[in-house]
Amino acid sequence: MVGIAGLGGLGSAAAVALTRAGVGRLIIADFDRVDSSNLTRQQYFIDQIGKGKVDAMMENLRRINSDVKIEGHGEKLNADNIPGIFAGADVIAECFDKAQEKQMLVETVLGKMTRPIVVTVSGLAGYGNSNAIQTKRISARLILVGDGETSIESGPAEKRILTAARVGIAACHQANAIIQVLLDEIKK
Repeated sequence: MVGIAGLGGLGSAAAVALTRAGVGRLIIADFDRVDSSNLTRQQYFIDQIGKGKVDAMMENLRRINSDVKIEGHGEKLNADNIPGIFAGADVIAECFDKAQEKQMLVETVLGKMTRPIVVTVSGLAGYGNSNAIQTKRISARLILVGDGETSIESGPAEKRILTAARVGIAACHQANAIIQVLLDEIKK
């Protein structure tokens, strides 16, 4: 089972990619609602503006694969509820925007849970060479996607934007790493 923490640009695209790849059991979590500004880089539609992201994403994923089993949680994730929400997950995709939330999720999963592998993202703001985004195994339970450099919080103005293409590349790297983890587990 795959957990997806956050359903913005990364999480919504990773969820779609995983569903299209045949991953049939997902736990998705996000407290937010679909906003018109999300449509530039997130996998939602104009008629879903105002809906909770969890509900909208469940609709979209079931349109892709009606057999997908989805457990949805429309609440803000924190160090106290993450272990319970993602208790059944083999892999968790960290799909937050803010560095402190990313760190909190990684530390919570690695510190309080014994099984899940975390696939996290760092450095994908701006635009530029697609090949700069890479996937690296940091430890047995931590995989990092990104260029490790470009941050939405720093750098020149042109590097403080998020584009659908760059976010999508990172999300597909996440989905690919998750599929690899799942297939490696099947081989054992």
